[in-house]
Amino acid sequence: MSDVAAQTPRDTRSAGRFLYVAGVVFLVAWVLVPLYFLLINTLSSPDAVNSFPKSFIPEFDMGSLQFFAGFEGMLGALWNSAVVAAITMVISITISAPAGYALSRFHFPGKYLFRLLILLTRAFPLPLLALPLAVMFIRTGLDDTVFGLALVHTTLAIPFAVLITYSLFSGIPMELEEAAWTLGCTRVTAFTKVILPLILPGIAASAIFAFVISWNEVFAAAVLTIENRTLTAFLLQNLDTSPLHLKFAGGFILVVPALIFIFAVRKYLFAMWGIANR
Repeated sequence: MSDVAAQTPRDTRSAGRFLYVAGVVFLVAWVLVPLYFLLINTLSSPDAVNSFPKSFIPEFDMGSLQFFAGFEGMLGALWNSAVVAAITMVISITISAPAGYALSRFHFPGKYLFRLLILLTRAFPLPLLALPLAVMFIRTGLDDTVFGLALVHTTLAIPFAVLITYSLFSGIPMELEEAAWTLGCTRVTAFTKVILPLILPGIAASAIFAFVISWNEVFAAAVLTIENRTLTAFLLQNLDTSPLHLKFAGGFILVVPALIFIFAVRKYLFAMWGIANR
């Protein structure tokens, strides 16, 4: 009887371990298998992309990427995506870094309401705001402009950037600033000489996160632009008429920068859930 009782917890742990490993393998495969097939088709010739059955080993042929670079309007759309994402990154950090610092260091009436309102900016779906945004942009002359689209992307990125910077600033003890004040530093010099060097990697991670949000956004880019489309909107516009190898090459160009950026700053992104890095 005792052997059966001892064996039951062991079997339970084994089953739990098996389910855990199976779940991890499934999630990894769910992410990596599509990326691998995207890589194979991007690094294969157009004929190989359209053939069947497909090879599991890339040919390392640049034909699809060359076709992508030579497709009319593609490089312009790629440039627009880079410019919009860069503007979004700069504006987001310029606004969110002071906001995160103020939320972590000062107590003022309506502080918690302000934090809630920041989160509520993502409560409204973008399709619901598309028509009033389009009307407002037409009246102000911001329609079909890179800067106007960057402003929309900034509103999408700021909530995440504020949460990240707020968590990072909260992870730095207030005593460090107070010690700098006693040694003759002003609040500004204490921030620039003591706090900023500690927080700079997290600020960079927040900036790159804003860049990735803008880089991958498609709905606002498709609705608010016509001539100055970003790469995501341009690919969506030509989705029905473009050949298969162009779709794979475009998807590869979109995915790779985001993967590189997120992998480079992955440890700082945990700050969004309140885990500050020191």
